[in-house]
Amino acid sequence: MNIVIAGDGEVGFHLAKMLSGESHNITIVDPHKELLRLVESHSDLLTITGDSTSVGILESARVNRADLLLAVVHDEHTNLLTCILGKRLGAKRTIARINNTEYLEDEYTAFFRSIGVDELVCPERIAAQEIIKLLRQAAATEIFDFSGGNLQLFLIKLDENSLVIGKTLDEIAQENANLEFRAVAIHRQGDTIIPKGNDGFRVNDLAYVITKPDGIDELLRLGGKTRVDIRNIMIIGGGRIGRKLALALEDEMNIKLIEMDKERCNVLADVLNDTLIINGDARDFELLEDEGIRNMDAFIAVTNDSETNIFTCLLAKKLGVKRVIPLVENIDYIDISQNIGIETIINKKLITASHIARFTMSAEVASIKCLHGIDAEVLEFVVKAGSSVTQSPIRDIRMPRGAIIGGIIRDEESHIAVGKFQIKEGDKVVVFALPEAIAKVQRLF
Repeated sequence: MNIVIAGDGEVGFHLAKMLSGESHNITIVDPHKELLRLVESHSDLLTITGDSTSVGILESARVNRADLLLAVVHDEHTNLLTCILGKRLGAKRTIARINNTEYLEDEYTAFFRSIGVDELVCPERIAAQEIIKLLRQAAATEIFDFSGGNLQLFLIKLDENSLVIGKTLDEIAQENANLEFRAVAIHRQGDTIIPKGNDGFRVNDLAYVITKPDGIDELLRLGGKTRVDIRNIMIIGGGRIGRKLALALEDEMNIKLIEMDKERCNVLADVLNDTLIINGDARDFELLEDEGIRNMDAFIAVTNDSETNIFTCLLAKKLGVKRVIPLVENIDYIDISQNIGIETIINKKLITASHIARFTMSAEVASIKCLHGIDAEVLEFVVKAGSSVTQSPIRDIRMPRGAIIGGIIRDEESHIAVGKFQIKEGDKVVVFALPEAIAKVQRLF
């Protein structure tokens, strides 16, 4: 696939890095000459310095031959114009990153398609939705829904309270008949293991599990987790994510929102009805104490500064807050954050990549989750007639090393993958895959 990426920093480069391993021809258009020079020295990507709203620049990038044009700069107007021009010049499919969620309403998406913008992605909206899910299922470190929740991916960090510590998958299956979930990966000390029956769990393992809705309670019990009732929340940062969170949750939870910028506080006061807005610096320990941080059930830090978000979440955790979630925009900080005790991370680059990557697949993919803190993806494939996975039961499918089938959705009914199950045309199949296995997995579908 020929892909042109219009970016102005890390989002575009992260997408290019993620897609470059899958035999795509990628061209990056970016205004930062020095940054592009650095990219060229570490990859074989084609780079063009310039403004993506220039017809000449787009023609230089051969956008007329592009199967996919991705516009992911920080300014949504630039992205929309880039896609409109790119489509007129011959790009087959265009995707624009936006900030204004109003554009996502059906009446507007139809309009944008009519003028050349095929898909819209709003990272801030998706981030807010992910945080809301994590607050409503606070025992998990990471959650992702497949087919409207018929199957879910749960990430759980195992501690001394877990009932599976020291046991193999075979032993757990023997002791617990009819399990409604399946472990698809174990992340341990920087290594990712696709588990087999004789693999066991250890303290501090990160367990990635595909579960049916009916299996969640038993999964949490075996994982040594209890459901946490979140009622009192403190949000740090009144930007797009903080505002969307407060709007979505203020009718059901008690929210305090701390924002440094006084003008932004005034804007928030006009939008939010049942949120207490505080003008102040969240790095001020006395302010947090005065506002009752010790009584909070959850602490969400979504400022534009990753260091502030990590620091304040560490402080909140030390003061006994049950659930802390920082926005960490520097991908290099994710692993460090998890190693110092912050298990749950939100990253807009990975969120954007998850939404866009499915459009680059040769097989039909309903959804993709790019995981935080681990170089792996969970994909929901739609099974085509005659594909290899329909030719034999799961136990006889030659899955590539680094990939495993977790579950299947058939006619809105979910199934956990077992050896005798026969996959059929039209099924949706959830697969956990390491980067080196993804291309081979696509061929099976």
